[in-house]
Amino acid sequence: MYDLVIKGGTVVTSTDSVKTDLAVKNGRISAIGDDLTSESVIDAREKLIMPGCIDSHTHMSLPVGINCSSDDFYTGTVAAACGGITSIIDFSVGDPARSIPEDIRLRMKEARDSVIDYSFHGEVLGWKLGHEEEFREAVEMGITSFKFYTSYAASGRRSDSGILYNAFKEIARLGAVAIVHAEDENLIESILSGMSEQDLGRMENLAVSRPDLCEGSAIDQVAFYAEQTGARLHIVHVSSALGVDRIGFAAERGVLVSGETCPQYLLLTRDVYKGSQGHFFSASPALRESVDQDVLWDALKYGLIGFVVTDHCPFTKQQKEWKGSFLNLPYGLPGVETMLSLLYSEGVEKGRLSINDLVRISSEHCARTFGLYPQKGSISIGADADLVIFDPKVKWVIRAGDLHMNTDFSPYEGREINGKVEHTLSRGEVIVKNGSFCGNAGRGHFIARKI
Repeated sequence: MYDLVIKGGTVVTSTDSVKTDLAVKNGRISAIGDDLTSESVIDAREKLIMPGCIDSHTHMSLPVGINCSSDDFYTGTVAAACGGITSIIDFSVGDPARSIPEDIRLRMKEARDSVIDYSFHGEVLGWKLGHEEEFREAVEMGITSFKFYTSYAASGRRSDSGILYNAFKEIARLGAVAIVHAEDENLIESILSGMSEQDLGRMENLAVSRPDLCEGSAIDQVAFYAEQTGARLHIVHVSSALGVDRIGFAAERGVLVSGETCPQYLLLTRDVYKGSQGHFFSASPALRESVDQDVLWDALKYGLIGFVVTDHCPFTKQQKEWKGSFLNLPYGLPGVETMLSLLYSEGVEKGRLSINDLVRISSEHCARTFGLYPQKGSISIGADADLVIFDPKVKWVIRAGDLHMNTDFSPYEGREINGKVEHTLSRGEVIVKNGSFCGNAGRGHFIARKI
C-alpha cells in the first residue's frame, strides 16, 4: 500500500509530459502509472506535477555590514516551500580567523530550523596557500562547492590571483566545483574614483559603476585559471549578454564552465533605479538592459546558462533607507517565493521556454551541477518525493504583504502572474497545502553532497 497517490496530473520532466498517477512510499517516489490507489489521495487533475525546485543561491541570516538579511532559515524556507522550492544551497559565512570546515559547522547550527532540505557552499575568505586540507575536510563533510569573489575587497572577500589559482588546483584535484562572484573590482574602483559625491547620490549610477565590462573581464580571468588547473567552474548570477558571451568563449576552449542567472536579470532593467523607490532595488551585479534579458532567456533555452536561482538576500524598506549614496545600501533582493511562478508566467506562457525547459532550469540541471541528482531534481523511482503540484490556470498579483518572505518589499510588486503553487511535498510530506504552509520547523535535513 502506498502512503500517498497523486492522481490525474500531468507529470513533467525535462524531456516528457505525461498525464498519469504518481505514488509515494517512505518519502520516495515508488510508482508512476495509471490507476494507482491509496487511502490518501491528492487530486491533481488539470495540474502540473514537477520536481521540487532547487535554489542553489540563497543568503539566509546573512550579515551585511550593520544589517542582516531579513529572512532566517525558518522564515526563508517557509517562503521557499510556498514557492515550490524543496531544497536550498546557502553559504557558510567566512571568517579569516576560522577554517572553512569551522565556518560550515557554525552555519549548520544556524540552519537547524529549516523546513526543507539544505546544503551549503563553502565561502573562501582568508584562505592561505598551505591550507589545502580545509577543502578536503569540507568535501568529506559533504560540501563539494566553494565560493570565491573577485570583488568586495573592503569586506575581505576578494581573492587575489594567487589564491584563485592555487585554490582552483586543489579543487580540481578533489573534483569539486569553484563558484565565483565575477566582477572586476579594479575596473569598478576606477569608475568610482571618477564619480563626484553628486554622482554617488544618484541611484541610477549604480549601473554605471558596475557595467557589464566588469562581469566579462572577471569571467575571462577565472575561466583562464580553470582552464589551466582543470577545475570545474560555475559563474553565479550572470547578468549580461557580455557575461554569456565570455562563458561561451570559455566553453568553446574546453573549460568546464557553467552559469546561472536570476529572475531579476530576466525581468527587470536598470530603469527601476530612476523611480522614487529605486534604492530598494540595490543588488550586485547591477540590473542591465532589455537586450541583456533577451540573450539570457535564449541562453537558458539553449543550455549555455544552465539554470535559474534567486540570490535571495532580502532586506526591509527600513534597512534600505536612502542615506545619500548607492554605496551606503545593503545589496540584495527577495525571490525564493516568486521564482517558479515568474518563470512559468514570463517564460512558458510567453513562449520563451517550454514546460520541459522549466523543469530543467528550475530543478534538474542544478541538481546535476551540485551533486544532488537523482536524489533531488528527478521524478524517477527511488528519488526523494520532492514535488510541486502547480496550477497553471490561477491568475494572481504579486503583493509583498501577501507573501511569506520576511520583508515589506517585492521587486515585482503589482505584477500580474499566471500560475501558482498549490501543494509542495518534501520527502513525501505535504508541507504546503492549497497554498498554505503546514510543515514544522526543523524538519529539513542537511544534504551531504557527493563529488
